[in-house]
Amino acid sequence: MNQTSLIAFIVLIPFFAALLNGLIYVYNIKVEKVSQHLFTSIGLIAPFISFILTVFLFLDFQDTNIPLVQYLFTWVSLDNFNVNFAFLADQLSIFMAIFVTFVGWLIHIYAVGYMDKDEGFGKFFSYFNLFLGFMLLLVLADNPVILFIGWEGVGLCSYLLIGFYYEDEKNVEAGNKAFFVNRVGDLGFLLGLVVLFFAANLNSFSFHAIQIAVETADKSLLSLSAFLFFVGAVGKSAQFPLYVWLPDAMRGPTPISALIHAATMVTAGVYLIARFYFLYDEFVEIGIIVAYIGAFTALFAAIIATRQNDIKKILAYSTISQLGYMFISVGIGIYGAGLFHVFTHSFFKALLFMSAGAIIIYSHHKQDIFEIAQNRVKMPIIQFSMLMGILAICAIPPFSGFFSKDLILAGAFAKEHYALWLIAIITAFLTSFYIFRAYIIMFHSKTNQELKTVKINPFITVPIVILAIGSVVVGFLNVPHIFGGNSLVSNWFSNIDKSSLHLSVSTELMLMVLSVGISVLGAFLAYKKYININIYDNNEQKENMGIIANKFYIDEIYHFIFVKGLQKLSLFISYVLDKSIIDAFIMNRAQNYISIGRVISKLQNGDLNIYALTMLLGINIIILYIYFFILG
Repeated sequence: MNQTSLIAFIVLIPFFAALLNGLIYVYNIKVEKVSQHLFTSIGLIAPFISFILTVFLFLDFQDTNIPLVQYLFTWVSLDNFNVNFAFLADQLSIFMAIFVTFVGWLIHIYAVGYMDKDEGFGKFFSYFNLFLGFMLLLVLADNPVILFIGWEGVGLCSYLLIGFYYEDEKNVEAGNKAFFVNRVGDLGFLLGLVVLFFAANLNSFSFHAIQIAVETADKSLLSLSAFLFFVGAVGKSAQFPLYVWLPDAMRGPTPISALIHAATMVTAGVYLIARFYFLYDEFVEIGIIVAYIGAFTALFAAIIATRQNDIKKILAYSTISQLGYMFISVGIGIYGAGLFHVFTHSFFKALLFMSAGAIIIYSHHKQDIFEIAQNRVKMPIIQFSMLMGILAICAIPPFSGFFSKDLILAGAFAKEHYALWLIAIITAFLTSFYIFRAYIIMFHSKTNQELKTVKINPFITVPIVILAIGSVVVGFLNVPHIFGGNSLVSNWFSNIDKSSLHLSVSTELMLMVLSVGISVLGAFLAYKKYININIYDNNEQKENMGIIANKFYIDEIYHFIFVKGLQKLSLFISYVLDKSIIDAFIMNRAQNYISIGRVISKLQNGDLNIYALTMLLGINIIILYIYFFILG
């Protein structure tokens, strides 16, 4: 098979699986004869095949180092302007596709155990496969128009899966919130495309054509386009101020939380910035805005996470914070570091969410870390695996997060963005504090109960163990030169990382030691504060009341300004403009016509005397008119 043709199959196979599972599910509703194993087989085989094909594509690209483009058909053709439905396989898209398919496949396996015997099992896997298909369409698109289809597709799937249990009104509200907040960012993306079209005077909308056209395009319009693309990225990757949808998205089943946070959707914003790297290299000031928004979001979300009790929301704010690191990196032009953190984060964040999901299931579906502690059971594999993910997110060597986060911190310091570096260091301290706080309360706080061991579904444990191993080893793909490594990932992205980072060995080691020391300090303080906590004391749990626990009341502010504001605007339009002005004007005219009609109707009352008198008056008027105005 031609290697180029593999690209389309990587994307289309999950779509076909989604369609097939959907049709079988609809059929099963009517006849109830289809086994859950059929949905499982289709749902798991599709992402696995896509992963294997991506590996083949990667190996072929590694030999040739030539980007591959697969043209399917011309979608839009207007005069000399064409938009082709085509796929692109280059360093960036292949890198993204590898971990999207692999981690996505592991999450699919986990979902089999998590959703076991659920009435909507087949529908869930149809949505799940569809989600993966749209994400692959997004990362393998040859032009931003096709990318936008995938962009909107993952938004649709998130809405469907967050509100999967739509019988609960809160789930529907969470899905709606995710959908509407993302539309704000998506409008930015769409306007960015329009501005780019007029700025670059393109014949083709492929990324290659856009990169060439940037050199001669209108610079003011291009800078506006770069900023608008960033607005789109802020919405999809849950950065301030459009981050509010992501914590509420935890209302969905845990597998979708893992898929959104690790392999799809939220990574799309970082990918978009990296894909348009030539724009942000051209307009450094826009990149600085990207970096500082990311830094603020990282710190802000980490502060909120320190006072949350819901384990899934702690992890959600953690994702928002980690995405901030990625935006710092791509904003200052070290794209390889940011993308490497996307890669390592996909492993340890999927691991953390899936571990949390297992804990929730076997703790009688409790999500509050204090209630989980009170309903604690022995689950050594899950506990140990979760610890691996925690050490990775805290950037403790030799776990994967150490290599990727350190690369971002070193890059910020080397490029003399000291304020960004300081914010990132403070965030690292808070990260260790809040994540170890949750772990210590759930597993190491004192309990009055004798713990019993539970048997966990292997569909849940196996992918968790694989991700735990990954959280340890994938960082070694980019071992720094000072440790004798080859920096494989950094070299892979050498075509887009134009600037080299220069730090002395002593400085780089000092930064590493400081970063690790800060993380260890955060973990130590969490241990000292919570190891002897009384999990049955309500006063201990109520320490989390206040402005931080209430997320700085941002949701309430947004609700007051936008939700209540739009409601009041709607009422104003309805009662003042519509009823008092428009309806009043129309109804007044109608009443006038009704009054006239009533007067006229008196002439049509069936009385022959009135008719004769009317005719006589009419004849007299005509005669008088002729006499005075015509003959006269």
